[in-house]
Amino acid sequence: MKKNVFFVAICLLAGVSFGTAYAQSKAESIDSVTVSATRVPVALHSSARIVTLMDSVTIASTPAETVNDLLKYAMGVDVRQRGAMGMQTDISIRGGTYNQVAVLLDGINITDPQTGHNSFDFPVNLCDIERIEVLEGPAARVYGTSSLLGAVNIVTRKAGEKGVAASLEGGSFRTVGATASADLKYDSGFGSISAGYQRSDGFSHNADGGLNSDYGAFKAFGHGTHDFGRRNLSWQAGVSNKDFGSSTFYSAAFDDQFEHTLKTFAAIKSEGKGLLHFSPALYWNHGEDRFELFRHAPEKYPFNYHKTDVAGVNLNFRIESRLGQTAFSAEARHERIVSTNLGERRAQPQGVYVCGLSRTAVNLFLEHHVEVGRLSASAGLTTVYNTGNREGIRLFPGIDANFRVSDAVRLYASYNTSYRMPTFTELYYSVGGHLADPNLKAEKLRALEGGVKFLGRGIRAFASVYYNRGYDLIDWIKDISAGDDAPWMSVNHTRLNTFGQEVSLRMGLPELMGKPGFFFRSVNLGYSHQTQDKPLEAHLRSIYSMEYIRHKIVVQADFRFLENLALDLSWRYVDRSTGSDLLTPYNLLDAKLSYDFPQVNLYLRVNNLLNRTWYDFGDIPQPGIWLMAGVACKL
Repeated sequence: MKKNVFFVAICLLAGVSFGTAYAQSKAESIDSVTVSATRVPVALHSSARIVTLMDSVTIASTPAETVNDLLKYAMGVDVRQRGAMGMQTDISIRGGTYNQVAVLLDGINITDPQTGHNSFDFPVNLCDIERIEVLEGPAARVYGTSSLLGAVNIVTRKAGEKGVAASLEGGSFRTVGATASADLKYDSGFGSISAGYQRSDGFSHNADGGLNSDYGAFKAFGHGTHDFGRRNLSWQAGVSNKDFGSSTFYSAAFDDQFEHTLKTFAAIKSEGKGLLHFSPALYWNHGEDRFELFRHAPEKYPFNYHKTDVAGVNLNFRIESRLGQTAFSAEARHERIVSTNLGERRAQPQGVYVCGLSRTAVNLFLEHHVEVGRLSASAGLTTVYNTGNREGIRLFPGIDANFRVSDAVRLYASYNTSYRMPTFTELYYSVGGHLADPNLKAEKLRALEGGVKFLGRGIRAFASVYYNRGYDLIDWIKDISAGDDAPWMSVNHTRLNTFGQEVSLRMGLPELMGKPGFFFRSVNLGYSHQTQDKPLEAHLRSIYSMEYIRHKIVVQADFRFLENLALDLSWRYVDRSTGSDLLTPYNLLDAKLSYDFPQVNLYLRVNNLLNRTWYDFGDIPQPGIWLMAGVACKL
């Protein structure tokens, strides 16, 4: 442990790190952006937590097609994809699993209670996003009980002046995509709508020569706000509809799997002004999933059907006084599923939906934030009750502190606890060689973190050390000593401890050198390292929780030539702890070349430029070089 801490310190001094992304032209304003790392919103530079912030300029310049691709460059985030272009991606934080991350849209929880496989089916296109906030570490105090090890919050952009925008692109594997959006702005508010569609033949085929990684995806999103003087009222609604070949996603024995997912989302919320802030919100999420072991052939094996509905209400109060800011919140969230195989047998089946289950969670949050001289601190408590388990009412406290050593240097430390209910899949998926346990306990976690930030002219850097102590963690394991026919079983691990370090550096070279026109605009360098101290016994195999990133390195560089010509390069190295011979370390280089006209942008994007062979899961190959060219215009 001492060697790891020493290595972190040396890396920080040497500048071997990756910077939290931000636009060079907006360096000062980014540091003052209010982020939701606590119940009381604070400026990014005052936060006692690591919040990776990706703004709209970064999103536009990074060679990424989806939100999932963008998150690959965040240091503490593990993005494991089965299908290309975000068709199915599992995202975890700090050595956890994909079920342990909360997913939010403008602060509204859209996490899927059926399975984390579907949580990142965002109903928004990249053109809808103002910024992405990634909160690393336990976030139950802020986002509730689905955020055991972190949260990803997508913040949508406010409409500019009246206008329309559109883009069209095409490339490898007969991939074609298009988006369109329109903004309406008026005296007391704005409205915005967008739609996007993408399809591809995919990069692989089944044994019979048919397509098995093809896809088609449609997204539509609308949102707006109205100012009533002392109160704002905002609304949003979206839909994501995807059909995709699932190759060998869930079993290597079948290479013609197929899946359909549908997500719809709607929310309305209000925010008051003045010393007492009362912000109520109502939301509804609906999801549908159809899995086909044999594409379009239910006569060979019955399809799996699932429908989920989530309805919730948030009541948020915040008051400012001489003693600081105090926040109190209450959330009620009802989750329901009907399915062919998830849940208890229904007394009155509806067609194929012979099983079902529902549960209700009630969470109470209390937090106080205070600033005294150079010190800012937040302490809070989450009270949790869920009808889906037998553990009764549980309390989860936390405290964060940030100390300003100087205008540039800040020290921070935190202790937080968290909790996560099992998904419906973990509780009831007992088909196809799986045996689920409907009596699983909720996962719990305690976490310590400390670090230092440097926010200077042209330089932003941080180093952090964290220790997570998890218990009752859920995983699917197999006892190979029982023979080849032994089932994969969902179980609660007793304990799993993770020790990790992250270091990062962002340099804005024109600002640092005093040369505004310098062609080398910025460089991001970063490294993260993790170890876990509970290896599986020799006779057991694990699917998820014991597979984590040991080493991750990210390097990004941004060049500007002739004012309008830009080149963005992103390279990452991933070394994963795993029992699979195929999941060896890999490194990938992505690039984007673009040219700006007054109202038109032309771009060429290349992913896996060096055409590496790589795997994120088992024996599921990932695409080689993938070339896309496009045009975007705004009127």
